[in-house]
Amino acid sequence: MDVHRTPDDRFEGLDWPEPAYVEVADPDGPDGATLRMAYVDTGTPGDLTAPVALLLHGEPTWSYLYRHVVAELSASGVRCVVPDLMGFGRSDKPLATGDHSYARHVEWVRQLVFEHLDLGEVTLVGQDWGGLIGLRLVGEHPDRFARVVAANTGLPTGDRDMPEVWWRFRRAVEGAEVLDVGRLVASGCHRGLADADRAAYDAPYPDETFKAGPRAMPGLVPTRPDDPAAPANRAAWEVLGRWERPFLVAFSDGDPITGAMGPVLRKLIPGTRGLHHPVIAGAGHFLQEDAGQDLGREVADFVLNGR
Repeated sequence: MDVHRTPDDRFEGLDWPEPAYVEVADPDGPDGATLRMAYVDTGTPGDLTAPVALLLHGEPTWSYLYRHVVAELSASGVRCVVPDLMGFGRSDKPLATGDHSYARHVEWVRQLVFEHLDLGEVTLVGQDWGGLIGLRLVGEHPDRFARVVAANTGLPTGDRDMPEVWWRFRRAVEGAEVLDVGRLVASGCHRGLADADRAAYDAPYPDETFKAGPRAMPGLVPTRPDDPAAPANRAAWEVLGRWERPFLVAFSDGDPITGAMGPVLRKLIPGTRGLHHPVIAGAGHFLQEDAGQDLGREVADFVLNGR
């Protein structure tokens, strides 16, 4: 697999910590083949007492998306582990869209979280593809997770069609000669996006050859029952349908892409019962940008107080 690695100077001046890196194996590549995966870890070395949250971003963002959420969680004493998915942020960029698959992304995150960091009693916070990947991990490794926060996300199996607004997004990504990542993020924010933040979302991609990840991800969402990822997602739903540990649904009030999934999660997952599920007001698809402090406070209260 051929990859690009974004030069470090593309990220200078950003209000986001320097990452750590691990080498993760390519599950479909030759033995010994690895890629470099970036992640931010706010934990103190040697401190095994702090609760840990795994915050997974989606398409087409990177870990920078969670900076306001992390500030709230860190101030509350929660350790945050925030990876860059492969092809995004500071992680390596496979050059072909065919290098990306749903299964590969699940496996790359699994290696980081469970093999390299050996995390347990994890709180998952997943938005967009962060939920598609994270909920698969919960389904496959339920004993590793203490609780879940689903924020503008879901776990599609291809048995129901995606909303038309999502299909328009997919067609726009597939047909764009130049993929304007910063513009895509801005379009999913209700409160606007500062020029500096828009530039931060463009930073991982010096040119179009770096953008195979953002271009590939919409096509990996299961949209038909025979999709390659559908059986694994159905198996994850079997686990989630019996999940008794706390499961918080923290959606925004203005996301046409995933909004319909909130009631489905609350209905089908037992761990949602008896909880107050907040609606983050005045926020779009990227609620971390629109209302990151609000989301961070809700997650901190959930982790520390069980509400």
